[in-house]
Amino acid sequence: MENADKPSVQWMDINAGQAGQRIDNFLLRVLKGVPKSRIYRLLRKGEVRVNRGRIRADYRLKAGDQVRIPPVRVAERQAPAPTAGAVEVLANSIIYEDERLLVLDKPAGMAVHGGSGLSYGVIEALRALRPDAPYLELVHRLDRDTSGCLLIAKRRSELRTLHELLRTGDVEKRYLLLARGDWSQGPWKINAPLRKNQMQGGERIVRVDPDGKVALTHFRFLEGYGNASLMEAVLKTGRTHQIRVHAAHAGHPLAGDTKYGDAEFNRELRKLGLKRLFLHAHFVAFRDKERQREIEVSAPLAPDLRKLIQQLE
Repeated sequence: MENADKPSVQWMDINAGQAGQRIDNFLLRVLKGVPKSRIYRLLRKGEVRVNRGRIRADYRLKAGDQVRIPPVRVAERQAPAPTAGAVEVLANSIIYEDERLLVLDKPAGMAVHGGSGLSYGVIEALRALRPDAPYLELVHRLDRDTSGCLLIAKRRSELRTLHELLRTGDVEKRYLLLARGDWSQGPWKINAPLRKNQMQGGERIVRVDPDGKVALTHFRFLEGYGNASLMEAVLKTGRTHQIRVHAAHAGHPLAGDTKYGDAEFNRELRKLGLKRLFLHAHFVAFRDKERQREIEVSAPLAPDLRKLIQQLE
């Protein structure tokens, strides 16, 4: 007797909402739980086909395409669900929403995605909050320790639009940060290439390196408190840990930064109650010319960061 659970070949028709995405990313969503290396092997061997022909991993799907998905056994592994508390925190963190877009004031300490030892992140908790939502995808990322404005697309066409605006530098993202020392005299334009490295234990660290990727941050001095400066940073590129590494490179590491910061400065501020990285994505804006809409969203400093500033004043 044939095993009813045995996987079989699937044929999927691509609709307009799915068009535009790369085949590798599409397969990662359809074949949840299948390792990325396995998916690329299926593509290399020609086991995945589009319109009965072989395709490369970077092929972009078109409406009307027929995708052959080979039988792949997915290990039964139930990922831990987001807690009710995490889902409630997310529900209270929505600061803007329309039919295409949702903006969260992401809490510090919450990763945007599960993985790296985390069972779930913002996107998984948001999908638990909105189980009937047909589409919820991250537009960009924030480090786990960074709070503030995080864009979530509710339609694939919105994701494509915003990715293009990000690519052309037409999404304005501003951050508030507290840095060590008096930064009132500059330098405020830090143009220093960044390169990712791996440390022992697999910890990711980023360094200024002439062979790295182009990275540009504009800083602006807001207020000084003796041995600390409240600054605004505007990202002109979107590299991993860019603000943190550029601030440290300028001699003004961020408060509460245990990776690139100053241990003594961090100890002083811990005594005043700072328990996390002082980096907050406080403003995001873009203009969607195609749909004639302009979006501006701001997220105020969280109470713990405001309290620290009041003490420094």
